[in-house]
Amino acid sequence: MNTPRNCGLPPLRSSSPHFRGDPALSTVEIAVGTAAAQLRRSRRRRHARRTAVLGLLTVVVVVLATSALMLGEFRLSVGQVVGALVGADDPSAHFIVVELRLPRLLLGVLVGVAFGLAGALFQSVLRNPLASPDVIGISQGASAGAVAALLLGGLTGVAVSGAALLGGVLVGLLLYAVAWRGGMAGHRFVLAGIGVAYVCTAVVGYLLTRSEVQQAQAALLWMTGSLAQADWSTVRLLALALAVLVPVVALLARGLGLLLLGDDLAAGLGLRPELVRAAVIVTGIALACAATAAAGPVAFVAFVAAPVARRLLGDGSLALAASALVGVVMVVGADVVAQHLLPADLSVPAGVVTGAVGGPYLIWLMATGGRPTT
Repeated sequence: MNTPRNCGLPPLRSSSPHFRGDPALSTVEIAVGTAAAQLRRSRRRRHARRTAVLGLLTVVVVVLATSALMLGEFRLSVGQVVGALVGADDPSAHFIVVELRLPRLLLGVLVGVAFGLAGALFQSVLRNPLASPDVIGISQGASAGAVAALLLGGLTGVAVSGAALLGGVLVGLLLYAVAWRGGMAGHRFVLAGIGVAYVCTAVVGYLLTRSEVQQAQAALLWMTGSLAQADWSTVRLLALALAVLVPVVALLARGLGLLLLGDDLAAGLGLRPELVRAAVIVTGIALACAATAAAGPVAFVAFVAAPVARRLLGDGSLALAASALVGVVMVVGADVVAQHLLPADLSVPAGVVTGAVGGPYLIWLMATGGRPTT
């Protein structure tokens, strides 16, 4: 008995468009393959550009750091700097590098990282290029706390840093409470921050007018943002704060990236938008307050670092690592310029140099009709 080969069914080969060479299906397959290839090429280009930018910024940081350790009233060679860092038997070079210059350099690096990350977090989560700590009142709140400690309490050193930290945190929490009304809106946060910044500036002005000249001079020096007060205790405190906060930023990065796609899509992917937004804002406040407490409100670093990093990368990504490196370049570079490249009678704090750079950047941005990528 012979069994039918196809049991009455049409042949498989003849019924499949794939085997018939369906033109429509071939066109779709070609389009999908082309799109996938373009996507892979685009990712490779972005990865290569990101690697190049991060590498270039790292080289600039190393050059600036080496210059900061070499330059000064007693100039050292690269060999002397390296020898002092590795413990060579040169007491004078060891004292100059390790005790005098290295704390200032490390404080500048840590402050740049903190301000760069804080600005990137605020501008991304609030989707507003003006949302940086020195615009929305957090730096002004820290300044008010520090000036009150200096002029009213007669405090110095770590106590002033603690008062600055407390003032910045209180302002940040106040802003969050005022701006949150059934959900966090970036424009409400920024507008509330500008109002609070004016109030804090008025408080600082009142305290300065009621103080002695020497006390007011010390307060003004702190308010400009300076690394001159750097010592190992300040460096250790800020390093400890960043050792806690930077891993938190890394953990929040994925959630923040999803949040940029929109609350609805982020919620559909299992994210709780308001919880992530609150965590990002609190982390940004902590970073800004820690940096301001250590070195004062170094102007425009948080405002400029993230937009510059995104322009260098050429995309709208979070650019957290690049923002941190740009912040380091700005702070350390400004301190090198302020100490060594200006005439001795024009020596100024680092915050004056960053303000001189950041102000024209903002003017250029407005004049060209552009805006920082967020």
